[in-house]
Amino acid sequence: MLNGELFLDENFFKEPKQEALRMGFGQGLLEAGKKDARVVAACADLTGSTKMDLFRDEFPDRFFEVGITEQHMAAFASGLAAMGKIPFVSSYAMFSPGRNWEQIRTTVCYNDVPVKIVGSHAGISVGPDGGTHQAIEDIALMRILPRMIVLAPMDSVEAKKATLEAAKIDAPVYIRLARENTPVISTEKTPFKIGELYEIWRSESPKLTIFATGTSVYQALRAAKELDDNGVGTIVVSVPSIKPLDKESVLMYAHETEKVLTVENHQAAGGFGSAIAEVLVEEKPVPMKIMGVKDKFGQSGKPEELLEYYELDAPAIVRASEELIKR
Repeated sequence: MLNGELFLDENFFKEPKQEALRMGFGQGLLEAGKKDARVVAACADLTGSTKMDLFRDEFPDRFFEVGITEQHMAAFASGLAAMGKIPFVSSYAMFSPGRNWEQIRTTVCYNDVPVKIVGSHAGISVGPDGGTHQAIEDIALMRILPRMIVLAPMDSVEAKKATLEAAKIDAPVYIRLARENTPVISTEKTPFKIGELYEIWRSESPKLTIFATGTSVYQALRAAKELDDNGVGTIVVSVPSIKPLDKESVLMYAHETEKVLTVENHQAAGGFGSAIAEVLVEEKPVPMKIMGVKDKFGQSGKPEELLEYYELDAPAIVRASEELIKR
């Protein structure tokens, strides 16, 4: 059942509210700007799509439209940060960090300046935009960078909280967002802190821990409920903070259930599942399955069609869980 201590939306399984994560980011950026005059923003010609228009309209003197120059945008933000500002930069994740990774590496992380990179429209669920615009490598790109914090909120409410927390931290931060409307699982009372993970579902006598991040949390919860209805107990853990990762809690759940499954809207190699595996392989090797895109590019299609095709929807998670439990 859902964890009552987290104040999750009780209507989640019935009629959940739907809202895009990028809307939560836009609201969070606006609020951060009101709280701290050092917050500035820059966008690469996608102001409306990334919801930076909320900040632009309120603070036109603190907003910079740099055009389709993502590499310049990263270096420009690094300069702003070096002068005491708190810059947020946004584009589609395929272009930032996809196109400007070297500039992020050298001008932001190497110089250790607090630039906040917001990668919108990440994952295969971008849908009809197709493989060229579906960033399914960005977690791997960003978590490998020294000093970079990597966050993947599960819904718009958490995206707002992640944005506000990122603004307070004197470090580079990457926030991963999705394009499509996503069921809102959390509420304003639900806790969020960088470096923490959250147990959002627990059945009686759980036999498997499902770690999920970003929009995959919704699919994991649907799968957990179906498994529970069929008498198969699981724990679902939402991991919005991929880096830093709460390693002690990961190990705690691995000790409890002895089997682990991870789910992400990203390549299976190098991403969130790999981060979990790196912890377990050194300290608590257990039977494990990493669910993600299996060394393929994305393609055009409706989001739900693509999730089914790449076996990342709730039914696929149910099948993978049942198979893993039998091992």
